[in-house]
Amino acid sequence: MSGINQLINYPVPSGADLNHYFEVKVRPVGSEEWSHIPCYTVKVDMHDVRKASVAYFDFIGSVEVEVKTGVMEIFQVDIRPLSRKIQAKIEKKTFRFRLDQPENLSIEINKDRFRNLHLFAGKPQDEEKIKNGDNVHIIKGSISRPSIINVKDLVRELSFMADGRTLYFEAGIYYFEECCMEVPSNTNIYLAGGAIIKGGFICEEVQNIKIYGRGIVYQACFERFMALRGVRISYGESISIEGITFINPPHYTIFLGQSKDITIRNVKTFSCEGWSDGFDMMSCENIHIDNCFLRTSDDCIAVYGRRWRYNGPSRNILVENTILWADVAHPTMIGTHGDYQNDGNIIENIVFRNIDILEHHEIQAEYLGCLTINAGDKNFIKNITNENIRIEEIEHGKIFDFQVKCNPDYNPAPGKGIENVLVRNLSYFGKEALPSCIKGYSEDRMVKNIHFENLSIGGKLVESPDIKEIVIGEHTENISFSII
Repeated sequence: MSGINQLINYPVPSGADLNHYFEVKVRPVGSEEWSHIPCYTVKVDMHDVRKASVAYFDFIGSVEVEVKTGVMEIFQVDIRPLSRKIQAKIEKKTFRFRLDQPENLSIEINKDRFRNLHLFAGKPQDEEKIKNGDNVHIIKGSISRPSIINVKDLVRELSFMADGRTLYFEAGIYYFEECCMEVPSNTNIYLAGGAIIKGGFICEEVQNIKIYGRGIVYQACFERFMALRGVRISYGESISIEGITFINPPHYTIFLGQSKDITIRNVKTFSCEGWSDGFDMMSCENIHIDNCFLRTSDDCIAVYGRRWRYNGPSRNILVENTILWADVAHPTMIGTHGDYQNDGNIIENIVFRNIDILEHHEIQAEYLGCLTINAGDKNFIKNITNENIRIEEIEHGKIFDFQVKCNPDYNPAPGKGIENVLVRNLSYFGKEALPSCIKGYSEDRMVKNIHFENLSIGGKLVESPDIKEIVIGEHTENISFSII
């Protein structure tokens, strides 16, 4: 396509799990020619699993999107996050809207959030340049039939290539023998648009790895108790995951254990099982999460101290420009697990910035809160910032929950304390939520120095905690509210 406005669509391998509830077409602004964009099936909400849709494409400039659906009549179209202020023009069973920049969106017809369309419109990669670069091993795929990959043989082939090698998967469906590929150090893995990996990746005691592209890691075919992750990074360093979509991993999408210098950018994921968290970090340092979309049936993003074989502090973690949707549990969670058998762990210098939370729905009383800091297992948590947070809806839950606690299901010991938490420019737009809570455990396990700046609930700025939406419990000190 010539001109400034360009569309990049990707092939669909035969056998891909498609969803035909929506018909999606896109064209560059100024063009008369529409391109059909395939919709894949994703399962959401573990309590009542339903099949939603996801479509993806890349573009330059501006494009027009047309969506047709089989519903009887369209009364309302919500394109979320609402902060993007994208409006649709409705005509009978069809609607259109324009995009002028990359977006990760949920498109909901007549308030249906469970058979919705997730649309990921990105900035294109130069796939031909990557494919034709030096030190590249190409895995040739087929659109018409799947391929079976012996990952041990593949890793052996990579060992004969120089460091900095790239493994390039063309469009097609690939089954990994033994389910997972152990990625060696100094390796790039590129999943082209239209590539679907049925398996996962393991980065164990390795460094200098990049797993990226426009492809899909598809794990809906695996059972929950296999505990398969999309990517497991254990004792890893200098690793990045970028641009990939993960469909229904039975366990965490990206698992980080005692690793550092990790970047996760423009990753999208969906889950519908218990324990199918998004990104979980145990004893990790220097983590950057940027421009991601997570819809999960357990915590979207969790930061812990010690768990299992991983032990040490968690610090210097930045999550920004990201969309979180917790069909179950917390959008953000800090602090539950730690080294309770010894002296606990330090969890510090954590920032959540420019975050849109589309939903929080949890029934169990111990697991409520869009922004949750629960210090358990002798952990000491300090220097936490939540700024420019927009919460659209809470089906059942709290805006925030800052507690030192001892949850008998997970904490043999209470945490040591929580100190120095800043919440700046937090807005909640939804219906009335359960009261948010700030509470310590004892006189020597306090919650201290919590400051709210420009907290808005239901369109009203909060000047003090003397409102029904907030409960300040025992063993707290220096809790303040201000409007600037």
